[in-house]
Amino acid sequence: MNAWNMEDLQDWNQRIVELVQKFGLDPYPQEFEVCDYEGMLSYMVYSGMPSHYPHWSYGKGYEKLKTLYDYGLSGLPYEMVINSNPSIAYLMRDNSLALQILTIAHVYAHSDFFKNNFTFKTTHAGYTIETFKAHANRVRHYIEDPSIGLEKVEAILDAAHALSLQCRRNLAIKKERPEEEKKRKIDEAKPPHDPFGAIHRRSERVEPDLKKIPYHPDEDILLFIRDHNPHLAEWEKDLLTIVHEQAQYFIPQIETKIMNEGWASFWHKRIFEALDPPQRLRLEFIVRHTQVICPTPYGLNPYHVGMKIWEDIEKRWDKGRFGPKYELCPANERDDWDTKTMKGMDKIFMVREVERDSSFLRRFLTWVPALFR
Repeated sequence: MNAWNMEDLQDWNQRIVELVQKFGLDPYPQEFEVCDYEGMLSYMVYSGMPSHYPHWSYGKGYEKLKTLYDYGLSGLPYEMVINSNPSIAYLMRDNSLALQILTIAHVYAHSDFFKNNFTFKTTHAGYTIETFKAHANRVRHYIEDPSIGLEKVEAILDAAHALSLQCRRNLAIKKERPEEEKKRKIDEAKPPHDPFGAIHRRSERVEPDLKKIPYHPDEDILLFIRDHNPHLAEWEKDLLTIVHEQAQYFIPQIETKIMNEGWASFWHKRIFEALDPPQRLRLEFIVRHTQVICPTPYGLNPYHVGMKIWEDIEKRWDKGRFGPKYELCPANERDDWDTKTMKGMDKIFMVREVERDSSFLRRFLTWVPALFR
């Protein structure tokens, strides 16, 4: 039995909140729910949502996770946190006090990332719970409709789930309206301006094919099917819309997995150290933290890679190891380079706002062997 009670969690949570504010993190208001392993399994299959539309795949997922857990073949996450305002996080009742402190700090860093990273601006966190609840109600309405029924609904959802992630990944780029696409198609057909047109042979104008659908390649497969299939009923189009909207909600988490988990690991370590906990908690924290961030021989651990890059960014900008002067200096002088600019914290907060995994790795992953030791 774990030697903690709700008063202990409230006390440590208050201390963590004070440090979160001191360090400059800006999370959503936070709500916690303590649940047992069966509750955590349920939240896992529904991606943490307290309300979700029914589908057989979620029951299958639950049974698979429960079987693996019961036979000791798989563990459970220490916590789950969803991108909503207020943010909701689930803590495992079986966690020790040290692990609860780690996960609470981890949650606040996730919430800060959700609130401030540009990829999450399209998720409308203030309406997340209401949106998922409305989706669930609409799907149940179609299931209960005698003219539609469960089998027809599941057939559409099965197909939609298979295509749900075939959609735009960079949601910061605004999708063009049909009239904007048409105008661009016409503009592309115009010959480019030639400053030497008087002596060059005039290029022939190729009339654009305005009957082509779509005018340009469309990444949103479900929406394309919804908008251009004349045989779909309105309820079928609505189901495609629901699945697409939920996929769009999760795309930012897919696109920032390394950044997000690295950011949370970076800050739970920093916050725990600042709490100055008693020795018995500190030793367990070291073990748990190492288990979370240790590199894996069979794949990429986003917690490890992300945290190491965040630490490297802070160190490089604290010591001024950036810019033309540093890049041009001899390699044997770089290890001792330290201009004491102390801009590391400002830099990581800026990067947290404007990058996603692809650009984060491209711009800040340095090929230093010691970085990943």
